[in-house]
Amino acid sequence: MFASLEALLPAAPHLGAAERRLVAIAVAILSVAVTALVLHSAYFGTITALVVRSLFFSGLASAGLLLSAVRYRSSLARVPLYLLAAAALIPGPYLYQNFVEIISSGGLANPVDEALFILVTIVLFVLVYLQLGWALVILAGVSLLYAMFGDLIPGRYGHGGYDLSRLTSSLFLSTEGIYGIPMGVAVDYIFLFALFGTFLVKTGTGAVFVDLARAITGRTQGGPAISAVVSSAMLGTINGSAVANVVTTGTFTIPLMKRVGFSAVTAGAVEAAASSAGQIIPPIMGAAAFLMAEIIGVPYAQIALAAAVPAALYVLALLIAVRLEAGRLDLARDEGAGLSQLGPLLLQRGYLLLPLILLIVLLIQGLTPMRAAVIALGAALLLMPWSKETRVGPLGLIAVCVESMIATVPIVAAIASAGIVIGVLGLTGLGLMLSGLVLELGGSNLWLVLLLTALVSFLLGMGLPTSAAYLLLAVLVAPALVKMGLPEISAHMFIFYYGLLSAITPPVALAAYAAAGISGADSNATAVEAIRLGFVKVVVPFLFVSMPGLLAIGTLPTIAATGIVATIGISGLAIAFSGWLGRALSLIERLGFGIGAALVLAPFPFALDVANVATRAAGVAALTVLIAYVRRASANDSKLAP
Repeated sequence: MFASLEALLPAAPHLGAAERRLVAIAVAILSVAVTALVLHSAYFGTITALVVRSLFFSGLASAGLLLSAVRYRSSLARVPLYLLAAAALIPGPYLYQNFVEIISSGGLANPVDEALFILVTIVLFVLVYLQLGWALVILAGVSLLYAMFGDLIPGRYGHGGYDLSRLTSSLFLSTEGIYGIPMGVAVDYIFLFALFGTFLVKTGTGAVFVDLARAITGRTQGGPAISAVVSSAMLGTINGSAVANVVTTGTFTIPLMKRVGFSAVTAGAVEAAASSAGQIIPPIMGAAAFLMAEIIGVPYAQIALAAAVPAALYVLALLIAVRLEAGRLDLARDEGAGLSQLGPLLLQRGYLLLPLILLIVLLIQGLTPMRAAVIALGAALLLMPWSKETRVGPLGLIAVCVESMIATVPIVAAIASAGIVIGVLGLTGLGLMLSGLVLELGGSNLWLVLLLTALVSFLLGMGLPTSAAYLLLAVLVAPALVKMGLPEISAHMFIFYYGLLSAITPPVALAAYAAAGISGADSNATAVEAIRLGFVKVVVPFLFVSMPGLLAIGTLPTIAATGIVATIGISGLAIAFSGWLGRALSLIERLGFGIGAALVLAPFPFALDVANVATRAAGVAALTVLIAYVRRASANDSKLAP
């Protein structure tokens, strides 16, 4: 039993057997305890927000520090981290024990509160450094210094300054700082859905997605690459992590792609671009999507619905790009796949998809995501014992808890440190001033403001985790976009998409680097190719402004019309980027496809006025003529070939 628990820890041959065993047991206990807390809170909802968030963070931070400590060879580095992990367990129970007294005093801090705030800050900063590096530590540290010494700053950005007592009250004893709404989202959504996704993968649902995609698409030209797109998209419905999707599906799809003729770079890029779709595909999207629902104040089901068409456009463009690339390379088919496998697969393992289907049905019926996830998880537990292949024993369930904890620690560390920044922005009023600064720089030109926002979102996404980048932009930039007339969900989706680009964009490009590690290709070359394949993430956010129907805003005919128009335009762009349509396209032909697509996706509000319809119709006509011309030329070339 102990050996199985120890296998859950990172590789650390330098640890003694007793030390490794104790750490494994401690991490397992903390993981199970945090899981029980989250499940109880999700289903019953009887624990006060400040209490459940502080207990959650204490347990998770302690486990995160233990997991980080075992990587160090020197005991001089490990022992302080072990002590800090033990200290991290103090603040949560303290707030639980003294909550009534804190409320009675109006949240005024005493010396013990101040000492624990300092402790929590140290724990958080060390955890963030170990998990994510210096960027967020510096940002949160500068925010605290600004809050304390703002009276030394002249001009409009100065303020009266806040002492330790006031900072403790705002950032530690309330739900405005470390334990703010973002931490609530981590408790209510992020950990819970990570648990759900991890359990489904553990029971074999991820393998079902891969086999299902291979059965449907494997016999087409470039089938393994199309299978990679489809399987990664399906896995993305239960897993919002791009890197996790790469590791889960890429170990199977990348070797298959290379076997039929894709280069190592292209195989890795296809998998990276496909796996990054997991953050935008409902029902389980990336962590930032859950944050968006809370910040905007709408049900998560509405966010998932709004994300459906843009996600479909991304997958469609990727499928077109992959199919055209396979044609350009004249690749073989995967002869071991085919529709003949579909029936037996669904009969033998199709029942593993039932929990996911149940989750979608419950969300559509209006259940809260938390309760829907708990019920779907319960259904998965009931289905698990019926087959030997899907059976998960007690140690397997503990492993699910630990793996969910490991996946969530970096996100929660980012969220907690971003909570300090957001708390300081609200306390000092700097957030409103910076939002006004965006409007001043962009003036009344919406597109200039959008370009500035896209640039800032992209840069923050390179330096910060997606959730932290989104949180800061939601506070600083989204209000400015809303003031300029954008629907709130359009503004937030815009910054959400651009923050996600970092998954496939150097120098971060974690999904691309993970795929390159499997394919054996150069990491940066893989990232660049992934950007070419995943170009929709760059284009689509601007369509949220001119075509809000893509986000399910407006009447049903408008939503349908914008979906059709966007599909045509994105398909044209995919052909232009690919440079192949039955034969290699000349530069003039590629420019023609690009211009036709640009006319279809013209950047002015979607409407039925004459100019609007004429412009988009001209684009559709241009694309139609070009496709007919290229197909005819290809047919003539085939006749002339010996």
